[in-house]
Amino acid sequence: MEFATFADRAAAIEAEAADLEIVDHVTALLADATDDLEIVARFVQGRVVPAWESTTLDIGPNTCYEAIARAAGTNVDADDVEDRLADLGEIGDVAASYEFGGQQGLGAFTGGGGAGANGAGGDLTVREVHETLTDLAAAEGDGSQDRKVDLLFGLFNRCSSEEARYLARLVLSEMRIGVGEGSVRDAIAAAFDVPVDRVERALQVSNDYGEVARTARDEGVSGLDAMDLAIGRPVQAMLAQAGTVTDALEDWGEAAVEWKYDGARIQLHHDPGGEETGSMDSAVETRVFSRNMEEVTDALPEVVEFAADHLDRPVILDGEVVAVDDGGSPLPFQEVLKRFRRKHDVAKAREEVSVRPVFFDCLHTGGDDMLDKPLTTRHERLERVLADDPDQDPEAVPGLSLLWRTDDPDAIESIDADALEAGHEGIMLKNPDSTYSPGRRGKNWRKRKPDVETLDCVVTGAEWGEGRRATFLGTFELSVWNGDDLETIGKVATGITDEKLDELTALLEPHIAAEDGQDVDLEPAIVFEVGYEEIQSSPTYSSSYALRFPRFLGVRHDKDPEDAETIDRLERLRE
Repeated sequence: MEFATFADRAAAIEAEAADLEIVDHVTALLADATDDLEIVARFVQGRVVPAWESTTLDIGPNTCYEAIARAAGTNVDADDVEDRLADLGEIGDVAASYEFGGQQGLGAFTGGGGAGANGAGGDLTVREVHETLTDLAAAEGDGSQDRKVDLLFGLFNRCSSEEARYLARLVLSEMRIGVGEGSVRDAIAAAFDVPVDRVERALQVSNDYGEVARTARDEGVSGLDAMDLAIGRPVQAMLAQAGTVTDALEDWGEAAVEWKYDGARIQLHHDPGGEETGSMDSAVETRVFSRNMEEVTDALPEVVEFAADHLDRPVILDGEVVAVDDGGSPLPFQEVLKRFRRKHDVAKAREEVSVRPVFFDCLHTGGDDMLDKPLTTRHERLERVLADDPDQDPEAVPGLSLLWRTDDPDAIESIDADALEAGHEGIMLKNPDSTYSPGRRGKNWRKRKPDVETLDCVVTGAEWGEGRRATFLGTFELSVWNGDDLETIGKVATGITDEKLDELTALLEPHIAAEDGQDVDLEPAIVFEVGYEEIQSSPTYSSSYALRFPRFLGVRHDKDPEDAETIDRLERLRE
């Protein structure tokens, strides 16, 4: 497929407001993709590689600006591109505003040939874009940044205006044409005449829309049903929403209750001796992934050692890693972060902060997928997997999060009190009969905390302080998603010490997009967890809502901006 064709289809999708018509457009696009189906199924969502792969393009805005500037002409530089972005507000519009195709040099012929006459494009294919971006992602070491600019320049130099619009969005992961995961799921089903529920299941176990689309087309329902979880390929974590004990018992009759740990979510993949992966390389025997499916194996050697000591069969386990002191008592979440994404001096960091894994779910064991099994069945299998002895007392099973099943509110209160006394956050309430739904924030898992309700908000602005805080960013503007747009819901300045302001300033300063006096606009990159007392209607903020008595609780390093709250959830909480 020519990239110009993809760009035209993307423009048609973006111009469509109705969900059903969007699905129809994506259906036609997938049906026409032929040999490029896997690439197109990912590109239309703004992805270059499958969601589970740890590969990233690692292209910052400045790299993209420089490549656009070089392709645009000798009288254009990256600052000019950034200035135009301030005027137009969106990188795709900026790229489309230039005429490309006239520049020469080594990078001008990346992928072969130059643009058509007057930069009209037309010869660039979807596959060439994918291969070039894959080469770009692999660039590392000395000179890698120049190599990335050269590769991007070569692509832009072959683009028409419309192609440049969607190439720029693709490389910065800002496609946002209204195509969500559900749209692609439904389009795959419609394009290749397979049931939606079979597509949904295949996506849950593979987390790869490209592979599922190809399988649906080439192998139909039987191929989709044959897709299973694979050790070494992470899946999205099942998520919880806030809830109460009363609601849980009314909905389920009884609840499965477990402690809520103040740690970081992990997914452990372990295959002793390469039984399922066919590998005898001990270096890939155990892999650990974060909530966002980023590999964190090297940063958490304790988890690898735990697996070697206690697991004797292929498994995929869901759990958390918790920081502990010398006596084994839990430490605050911030201590986990000192270890979680550490790439250098891991041994030294381990001496300063120890961690231990705690597992609460079993997704796969001994060749069997467990996603469709009830929670209680999965937990029983988890206990057997972790136990050193079949008759071992559950409280003595290493790494096991205990699960209590009860319909008694007083018993749940007692479990909650024990969790708090042990230094944990509180409790989780789960439907005992629920299956495991990757990536879903449904009503089957509910988190209960003893303090105020919290929201995860994107930080989109701030103000420089005054007096002794003049070098600190503070009074942070908070936003939530309304479709593909961020809408403001308030500002937070309380609950933050000078020491924390110093840390937050260092964290946010690289993401400053513009400054006007004391006011600062920030790129949507950082998520704050914010407590509040009430959600009120308000004409002050663009969301039409405001948080009463907002309080900063922490940075959600484990969440991407796309995972922050939505207007819909605010409305539900307010009701």
